[in-house]
Amino acid sequence: MNNVARRLASLSLLGASRLLPRHLSLWGRAMERELAEIEEDGAVLIFAAGCLRAMLGLAIAARLRSLCAAARGVLLAASTWRSPAMYDLYARPRLLGLLCGAGAVTMGMAYMIAAGAPPSYLLVNFTALLLGATVWLTLGRTAASRLAGAGPVILALAVLLVLTAFFGVAADGASRWVSVGPLNLQVSLIVLPVMLVLYARQPDAIGTAGMIAAALALAVQPDRAMAGVLLAGLLALLVARPGRLPIMAIAASVPAFGWTWFAPETLPASPWVDRVLYTAFDHHPLAGSAVAIGAAALVLPALIGASRGAGERPALLAFGGCWLAVVVAALLGNYPTPLVGYGGSAVLGYLLSVALLPGRAFDLAGSTAFGSRPVADRSTDRPTSELRAPHLA
Repeated sequence: MNNVARRLASLSLLGASRLLPRHLSLWGRAMERELAEIEEDGAVLIFAAGCLRAMLGLAIAARLRSLCAAARGVLLAASTWRSPAMYDLYARPRLLGLLCGAGAVTMGMAYMIAAGAPPSYLLVNFTALLLGATVWLTLGRTAASRLAGAGPVILALAVLLVLTAFFGVAADGASRWVSVGPLNLQVSLIVLPVMLVLYARQPDAIGTAGMIAAALALAVQPDRAMAGVLLAGLLALLVARPGRLPIMAIAASVPAFGWTWFAPETLPASPWVDRVLYTAFDHHPLAGSAVAIGAAALVLPALIGASRGAGERPALLAFGGCWLAVVVAALLGNYPTPLVGYGGSAVLGYLLSVALLPGRAFDLAGSTAFGSRPVADRSTDRPTSELRAPHLA
């Protein structure tokens, strides 16, 4: 019993000492040496328990001090409008989009807690956020450039919309969902934003065929909100990049949206899903404000990035037009309120489309966003934009 108790106490102290910061590691070793001097079994366990509690307290206090210091740095950067950190963040639409998405989901979860939503709803949104962030990390900063001209991908995603229209889960005459275990996912909210961003980067004939097929699928489903989202995204693209192919895609999306406009909408509003931008204020003004701010943040990467990133303006405007239309649809009818309401489909769709945004927005002169200067090459004392063309990071 003596050996077992002593070994258990020693292992406990060893594990806890690894949690201590480096400058407190001597405390852990001192406690282990003191433990070796104790002979009674009961005293060994009592001493180990006290040391374990002390070391955990020290470790937690050190982590909290570190987090507070980091938070103070973030707040200081945020309070200084012209700080390089803020400039750098605003110049990275992809990173800014991830932060805006995470913030919107967090605000939505706070609203659902205040509104008494089932815990499973919070778990679904949080899981979707983790999955989307994982894909964001997996694709990397070069995903946007590597997937440019992805016409076959767009067409394959359009086929998913067509299959959903004919074989998906139907409710009150609308076929918009597929079953994944206990969940029903709205396919259009996941794939349509991705299609629009991919198509905006480099419209081609195959991608145009995919957009036309998507318009027909949304008309068959029928889905008035997402048909409007498709039209809004394409119109935003046309503003930034006029061309024959986008006009062809718009020519198909206009009658599709018109068809859904006259199709009857019989789906009732679902609690914590639809009309959230209104019902949140019924619970508390702060909950309503959080939901409104979270919804508005969804288009922030497009607004900031498109104002400076001339070369990437088509993709950014298509992204912004898409998610602005999703929010407007949620305001006007019984449609899912993206990210701040319950629904993993919108969370996945937003983060997947964010992952395809440019890693860095450049202006026409090749400098980074918000007028920051190009970095000078020390060997020549000339800006790097004079030495090599800017690339997407």
